Amino acid sequence: MNEGVRAEMTASGPQDLVTELIEQQAAISEVLRAIASSPHDLQPIFDAILDSAKRLCRADMGSLRLFEESGLRLVAVRGDSSLVSQVTLSFPVLDKESFLGRLATSRLPTHIPDLTALEGDYRADLWVTAARARYRTALFLPLLKDNEIVGVISLGRTRVQPFTDKQICLFMDFAAQASIALESTRRERQYREIQSELAHANRVATIGQLTASIAHEIKQPIATARNNARAALNFLDKQPPDLGEIREALACIVGDADRANNVVDRIGSLIKKAPPRKEAVDLNAAILEVTALTRSEAVKTGVTASTQLAAGLPRIQCDRVQLQQVMLNLILNGIQSMSSVDEANRELHISTVSIEPGGVCVAVRDTGHGLRPESLPRLFEPFYTTKPDGMGMGLSICRSIIEAHGGRLWATGCEPRGTLFQFTIPAD
Repeated sequence: MNEGVRAEMTASGPQDLVTELIEQQAAISEVLRAIASSPHDLQPIFDAILDSAKRLCRADMGSLRLFEESGLRLVAVRGDSSLVSQVTLSFPVLDKESFLGRLATSRLPTHIPDLTALEGDYRADLWVTAARARYRTALFLPLLKDNEIVGVISLGRTRVQPFTDKQICLFMDFAAQASIALESTRRERQYREIQSELAHANRVATIGQLTASIAHEIKQPIATARNNARAALNFLDKQPPDLGEIREALACIVGDADRANNVVDRIGSLIKKAPPRKEAVDLNAAILEVTALTRSEAVKTGVTASTQLAAGLPRIQCDRVQLQQVMLNLILNGIQSMSSVDEANRELHISTVSIEPGGVCVAVRDTGHGLRPESLPRLFEPFYTTKPDGMGMGLSICRSIIEAHGGRLWATGCEPRGTLFQFTIPAD
């Protein structure tokens, strides 16, 4: 093949070679752009790989399949609309013992100049039979990463027109780079999914710690609603009924029901398992929702909580639930850190401020005993904890969330005591 490439280079000239190399680099650049713009979605990456391969080899149609336990799963197909629908419906998954499956396990490129001339057992393969009706010349290339099969790309031409050795070589180089990019992206996505599972588990565990406080937050408006209902009944018994007082009591009952409902909604949003969703968020409002959930816990521990939230903050493009998870962790950590200090000195202060060139800084300060200097560098490491019953995952997850939003989370000691946690989030 190398001899053939050298012969074609001599025949076509250096200008053609430069053009084809530029096309090859443009093809891989397109794949990398798809990866950069779609970090949470693999489909645009699949489409970019197949589109680039099809254009690079001047093919009329193509398909991309991933090599999985169930077989070769179709993830992208290109060609006329009837071809796309036929392939998608008829061959969504191919067995590993099928024609294409055996080609993939060979780990070698396979070039078939004319599918109608294919001989042997493969002629009876259902996929081959269908392929012959769609195109004549075919090129199959397994995608490998560390010699492990990632998938296979199939390209076809509607007429008998063999692919050149040079096209095959360029395609192989492109496929090698695309395989690395694809597998790295898949592994990164798996890492993010695991991280999301851990974050969800952390939220559920944190809410579990607040069970008594949440129960109090819900029971309080229910008890008030009952008292207002009893008052309304008493006003009805008057002769004549005091309609003004009854109306006021009923309005209070509606308000109490809304308060209880809001608590349940906040808990539901934090526990709900949903994919990350970035939206414009009023950070002050999101923080106040969390402080409302932790109010009873602070009172129970004898902590005085105060807020200083700057007006006119820029809206932040973020996942509201994830950011509230960070606040929930930091507030509870602050409350727990003060459980062993004198009650008169238990103060928690939460503040927000705008920062340049555009963003918000959030600070949570407690007046606990503070952290030992040797703990600060390791504070955000997974499984490192300063609590006797802690798992050491909360702060690590918080830092991952903030960094995923383009911000930074850090801690500093305070004088004469206490700890200050701060994080920044860039504005839209």
